Amino acid sequence: MRYICLIYNSTDTDGTLTPDETAQLIKAHFVFDEELSREGIMIHSDALEMPDTATVLRVRNNTLSATDGPYVETKEHLAGFYVIEAPDMVKAKEIAGRIPSAGYGAVELRPVRTLTLPD
Repeated sequence: MRYICLIYNSTDTDGTLTPDETAQLIKAHFVFDEELSREGIMIHSDALEMPDTATVLRVRNNTLSATDGPYVETKEHLAGFYVIEAPDMVKAKEIAGRIPSAGYGAVELRPVRTLTLPD
């Protein structure tokens, strides 16, 4: 089963890591990525740009509207994600708990729902 691991960083700690700490965290993610790839667990991972680069889109009454930046005021923002393959939630939790950024923020783990077209 596929799971998505959503990495949230706290706005209180963004930008507070030293350049060396940032480099070590990035390196730890690359090592983790390689490990998951070797184990056949990794489907995809990426980091995201800062929330102020986001655009929120909505369609209402067939009209598209766009709002710059994050939609809600929040103490945490989505910073990156992993999509992994695991046999069950127990194993997925073990894998997600090893994500290096979990030590600085939070990781939301959620099963991916596979949609199919009705007959």
